[in-house]
Amino acid sequence: MRKLQMIKENFKQAIVEAHQRLENLSQLASLAADKSIKQDYPIELLQQAITEISISLEELQQQNEELVITRHLVEEERQRYYDLFNFAPDGYLLTNVTGIIQEANYAAAKLLNVRQSYLIGKPMAVFVHQTERQKFRQIMLQLQQQGQIRTEELQLSHKQGSTDFPAELTAIAVEDSQGKTQNLRWLFRDISDRHEKEQKIREQAALLDITTDAIIVEDLHNQILFWNQGAEKMYGWQVQEAQGNNAWELLSKKTSPLLLAAQKTVIEQGMWQGELHKFKKDGEEIIIASRWTLMLDAVGLPKSILIIDTDITEKKQLETQLLRSQRLESLGILASGIAHDLNNLLTPIMGIAQLLPLKYPHLDDISLQMLKILETNAKRGGDLVRQILLFSRGSEKELTIVLVSQLLQDMKQIAQQTFPKSIDISTDIAPNVGIVIGDSTELHQVLMNLAVNARDAMPNGGKLSISATKLFIDENYVRMHIGATVNFYVKITVADTGVGIDSEILPRIFDPFFTTKEVGKGTGLGLSILMGIVKSHSGFVEVASQVGIGTQFHIYLPSKEGSISQVIDEKELPSGQGELILVVDDEVAITQITKTALEFSNYKVLTAQNGIDALNLYSQHKDEIKLVLMDMMMPLMSGETAISTLQIINPQVQIIAMSGLAKGEALLQSTGIGIQGFLAKPFTTNQLLSFVQTIFR
Repeated sequence: MRKLQMIKENFKQAIVEAHQRLENLSQLASLAADKSIKQDYPIELLQQAITEISISLEELQQQNEELVITRHLVEEERQRYYDLFNFAPDGYLLTNVTGIIQEANYAAAKLLNVRQSYLIGKPMAVFVHQTERQKFRQIMLQLQQQGQIRTEELQLSHKQGSTDFPAELTAIAVEDSQGKTQNLRWLFRDISDRHEKEQKIREQAALLDITTDAIIVEDLHNQILFWNQGAEKMYGWQVQEAQGNNAWELLSKKTSPLLLAAQKTVIEQGMWQGELHKFKKDGEEIIIASRWTLMLDAVGLPKSILIIDTDITEKKQLETQLLRSQRLESLGILASGIAHDLNNLLTPIMGIAQLLPLKYPHLDDISLQMLKILETNAKRGGDLVRQILLFSRGSEKELTIVLVSQLLQDMKQIAQQTFPKSIDISTDIAPNVGIVIGDSTELHQVLMNLAVNARDAMPNGGKLSISATKLFIDENYVRMHIGATVNFYVKITVADTGVGIDSEILPRIFDPFFTTKEVGKGTGLGLSILMGIVKSHSGFVEVASQVGIGTQFHIYLPSKEGSISQVIDEKELPSGQGELILVVDDEVAITQITKTALEFSNYKVLTAQNGIDALNLYSQHKDEIKLVLMDMMMPLMSGETAISTLQIINPQVQIIAMSGLAKGEALLQSTGIGIQGFLAKPFTTNQLLSFVQTIFR
C-alpha cells in the first residue's frame, strides 16, 4: 500500500511537469508572434513542442505501467490478508461499540457452527451462553474503559447449532482520529482441549492427594518444592509448613551417610530406592521405603528429585515379630529333642529315689536324706526341662482358674519382702479385671521374672508399678500383632523407672541366651521362657523402653469366665490285683524302674524294647495283658504305629502312652488314635501307679 501511494504521487508529479512543458511552449509561441521572428522559427518551436510532449507521454506511460503493476501486487497482498483473516484458526469478529457484528471470518462462523453471512448484523451477545451474559456486559464495559482486554474466558454457544464451548477472548477498541471508539475487534479460540488437559491435571493432582504415599519434589539442594496430602498425613507437617524448607532438616535429625549416598546415586544413575528412618512432626520415628527419581529440564539437565515414601513401620514390626516367632519355634524344636532325652534320663532316677525307701524301709536317716535330695533334684530337673519345652508351646500344664488380682497381690507381697527398701512398689488393679485360665505356677514365674529384671534395672532405687486391666482387642489391633485375636484380654503391666533398654538391642531381648548382664549374673533364658509361657497361654507380649527413663512390659492373656477342675492331689501308693501289664520303652532304665514300681504294687509286668517285640509279646499273651504302657518315640517302629497295630489285633486293648515330649498327646489326638491316657516323662511313682489304677477302676 505504501508503494502504491508513492507511485501515485510520482504520477501526479509527471502530469504537473508535462503541464509545465506545455505552458512553456505556449509562452514561446506567443513570443514568436509578437516579435515577428524569422519565418522558420515556428517550425522549430513546433518540433520542440512535439519532443517535449513525447517525453512527457513516455514518462506518463511508464508511470501508468508501474501503477498497474502495483495495483496487481496490492490486490494480491490484499487477497492474502483476506485469506489469512478468513481462514485463521482463531475466530475474528469486528463489531461496533454496541456489539453488533460487522465482519466475521470463516473460523468464527465455523466455531459458532453458522454461516458467515448469518453472523453479520447479529449482536455478539446472542452467541454468549446465557449464564455468562452478565460477565460479557462487564467485559464490554471494561473494553470501552481500558481499550483492550486479554485472555478472558467466556462460554460461547449457539442454540440452533447446538454449540457450546469455553473460549478465550482477546479484544481491542479501535479509535478514530478524534480519539472516539469507532469499533471493537474480537479474537477468540476454543479452549476445550485445554480444559480437558487441566481437568486431567486436576484429577492427577487429586490422585496424588488421595494416595497414602508421601509424594515430595525437592530441588538439588533438598528444598521442598511439592508436598502432597499423603506427606501431610504421614509426617504431620502441613504443606505451608513444609514447602521451601530443607527436607533433610525437617525429616531427619542428622544427615546420615545413607542420605548422601542416595543423593549421589540418583544424580549419577537417575534413580535410587531403599529404606530410611525418618521422623514425624511429633518426633515419632518411622521406617520408610523410599524411591527417588531424577527429573530433568527441557535441555536434559538435572532439575529436581521426585520422592515417593511409603510407611513400612507396621510391616517391619510384623516381620520382626514373625522372625522372632520362627526363631523361637526353631529353638523349640531343638529344645524338644533335648528335653526328650533328659526326661528319659530323669524318669528312672526319680523312680529309683522313690522306690528304694519302700523296698528298704530300714535305711538309715542319712541314706534316706540322700535319696530325698536325689528325688528333689530329679523333680527340679524335670521342672527345668518342662520350662525348656515351653519353647515348643506344647508342654502339659495344670490348668486352673487364676484370679489375676490375687496373683498380682501375691507377687507384690513377695517383692516387698525381698526387694530393697529403696524400690517403691505399687499396684493398680481394675475391679473388673476378672480371671484367666492357665498354669498359676508359670504365670507367677512370668511376673516374678519381670519384677526381678525391674529390680536389677534400678540399682539405686526407683518405682516398680504393677497394674492390670481388662480390654477388648479389635481387628485393627490384631493386624499389627502376631498372636493376637479379636477377644477380651487381661493386660498386665510391669513398669519400672530404671536404666531402660537401648533401642538397638530391644528387638533381641527375647532371644534365648541373650543377656546384657555380667557373666554369671544372667543366663539369657528368662525372657525367652517368659515368651514361651505367654504364647502357650494364647497370649502375647509388648515392651516399650527409653534409656534413662524406664521400661514397661505388657502381658496380654485371654480373659475367661467359668471354672476348670483342679488336678487331684497325689495319694498313697495304690496297689494292684495281679494284673499283667506290658511296658514298652527303648530305654532299659525306664523299663526296669517302671517294672520294679509296678511289681512292688502287686502288678505283673512284661517288658519290650521296641514296637516289634511288643507286638510279638502281645500276640502271645493278649488274653492276659490288661494294659500296655507304650513309649511314643522308639527305633524300628514308632509308638504310634505299634498302638495302631495293637488296636487291630484287639480293638479293646487298654493303652497308656508315654513320652518325654508334651506334644505327644496332641499328636495322638490329631491322628485320631484312641488311647486311655497319656503319661508325660519324667513321672513319679505316685503318678504312674495312680494313672494305672484309674484304668482298672
